[in-house]
Amino acid sequence: MSENEILGTNTKDDESIVRECSFPSDEEFELVYERPYTLTGARFHYCPGCGHSTVHKILAEVVQELGIQNKVIGIAPVGCSVFAYDYLDFDMQEAAHGRASACATGVKRTNPDKYVFTYQGDGDLAAIGTAETIHTINRGENILILFVNNAVYGMTSGQMAPTTLPGMKTTTSPYGRDVNFAGFPMKMAELVSNLPGAFYVTRQAVHTSGAVRKAKKAIMNGFKYQELKKGTSFVEIISNCPSNWKMTPLQCNEFIETDMLKYFPLGDVKLPSREDLKGLEKKEGVVL
Repeated sequence: MSENEILGTNTKDDESIVRECSFPSDEEFELVYERPYTLTGARFHYCPGCGHSTVHKILAEVVQELGIQNKVIGIAPVGCSVFAYDYLDFDMQEAAHGRASACATGVKRTNPDKYVFTYQGDGDLAAIGTAETIHTINRGENILILFVNNAVYGMTSGQMAPTTLPGMKTTTSPYGRDVNFAGFPMKMAELVSNLPGAFYVTRQAVHTSGAVRKAKKAIMNGFKYQELKKGTSFVEIISNCPSNWKMTPLQCNEFIETDMLKYFPLGDVKLPSREDLKGLEKKEGVVL
């Protein structure tokens, strides 16, 4: 064996290597993925494995595919959701903690031709924002509420949230959530589905590729249903929080399957009727 073979070096110059290689032309490539132009150039700073990055991406993809970048307005309050302004390249407004749906009500009523959504976590929507959430949906405000449920206060050190599972340890429930003391986790999708103003209610997740596709379809529907002006769309998305769960991203995904989804089962909770959807049957992207 020669010295070059032993060392793994190549005696050919770069130009001769390029001449021997056969590269396909641009016409032969098939584009399978590209970064949505509805995302800014900022890099996501979320903890490794956090589901917020995935939700941001599919939200941006939906806005791009619907061609509504200049027609959409998002409201994000306090918590990890507040960082959405750095990454989503369309109009966003900040709200006080828990007040996103109240702000969205004002935005939609003064801009009825815009697609309006909120982006909220479980501590925000289901704790300090419970009243705003319930009354917004009860009024049937024509908006989309995106609810990211990771069962913990993510930004503020991992305190117990309204959605924290029984027995789950947090910084304020170090021995696990005791339902006899702190009550039971709130199933927000089931709760709001009973309100007459709720038009579309679903719970999805982003821990697997298949789940991500379904979550994206749900977000797509939530935006398209605003054209019908028949009520509020509520899309809950089960996510994870590796830092506060004290787990690796892989362990988080397993925990979602073995624990989270037992208490928060995935699927549609309230669907519009075929009669309600008249006028959208031929709209691209709508999943009936």
